[in-house]
Amino acid sequence: MPESVFAASVLAASVPPVPTPRRTLRLGVCGPVGTGKSSLIMLLCARLSAELEIGVVTNDIYTDEDARMIRAAGVLDASRIVAVETGACPHTAIRDDVTANLIAVEDLEAAGAAAGTPLDLVLVESGGDNLTATFSPALVDTQIFLIDVAGGGDVARKGGPGIERADLLVVNKTDLAPYVGVDEVRMKSDAIAARDGGPVVALSRTDESSVDELLTWVRGQVASHVAGALVPSDPGPMAPHSHSHDGTGLHVH
Repeated sequence: MPESVFAASVLAASVPPVPTPRRTLRLGVCGPVGTGKSSLIMLLCARLSAELEIGVVTNDIYTDEDARMIRAAGVLDASRIVAVETGACPHTAIRDDVTANLIAVEDLEAAGAAAGTPLDLVLVESGGDNLTATFSPALVDTQIFLIDVAGGGDVARKGGPGIERADLLVVNKTDLAPYVGVDEVRMKSDAIAARDGGPVVALSRTDESSVDELLTWVRGQVASHVAGALVPSDPGPMAPHSHSHDGTGLHVH
C-alpha cells in the first residue's frame, strides 16, 4: 500500500464518527391565546425532565417572549429552548412552510447528540389565536390542543379542527370553572362527544390526578414512538421528514 494511502487510512480510522441525531418524538402544543400552552409546556418540562431529555421550540411573529418566559422558569437548560420568529402568521409556520421549525427541531436534536445526551422529546409550541390551527404532520408526530374553561363552556361543543383531530384535547384551568360559571363535567363530556370518544384531559395544576393523566399520556406517546407504533389521529397528506439546512431567509434564535 502506498505510504500516502496508508497514512490517510490511519487518519480516517482515528477520527471519531460524527454523532447521528436521534429522531425524537416531536409533540405539538397548540390552542388559542391564553389557554395555557406555555404553562403546560413548563409543567411537562418540570415533571418529566428528570426521566426524559427534552427540547422546546416556541413560535411567534416578532418576539421570543414565550421562550424567554420558559427559560426564566428554570424548568429546562436554557440552551434547550429556542424561539422561531415567523415574521408573519405563526400558523403558516406550523401548517404550511414548516422549514424554520424543522431546522430549529433538528438543530436541537443535533446539539443533543453532539453533547452525548440525545433528545427523547421536542415540544413545539404554536402561536395561536383561534380554534383552527393544527400542525402539519411534516413537523410533529403527535399534538395536544388546548382550550380552557374561561373561554366558555360551549367551546368544546362547537368543535373545530384542533378540538376534533388533535391526538389529545386538554380542557385547561378547570379549577376556575366555579368562578366563570362553567359546568366542568359537561364541558368534558361535550369535548369527548365532539371527538367521537377521543382522549380528553380536564386539567388543573392544582389537581394532581389530572396532571398524572397528562403525564401518563405523554409517556405513552414517547414509548409508542420508540417502538415505532405511534399512529397520529390526524395523519394528513404527508409523513414527517428531514431536509437540508440551507437556512435561506429564516430567522431562528
